[in-house]
Amino acid sequence: MATSALRPVTTEDGESAYVDPEDSTDGSHGPFVALYRDPERRVRYGWLCTNCGGSDTTMDTMGRVECRGCGNRRKPTSWDAGYL
Repeated sequence: MATSALRPVTTEDGESAYVDPEDSTDGSHGPFVALYRDPERRVRYGWLCTNCGGSDTTMDTMGRVECRGCGNRRKPTSWDAGYL
């Protein structure tokens, strides 16, 4: 797997991570791009919010992603029919 498209960044926690601009998903204020702990993409770190540049994001069990910095959100990718 090629690693030339990856860009190194430092997260809010001061850790090194690698942005994969080819792996993104839409958010309400801008896309989220995948972050990996290693340039070989073996260990996923999380998501980088392109709206504010923050990596402090959360994901729930239904695939909803939210940036704690700016409120950018991705809708759930699965639904729990229990509440319908």
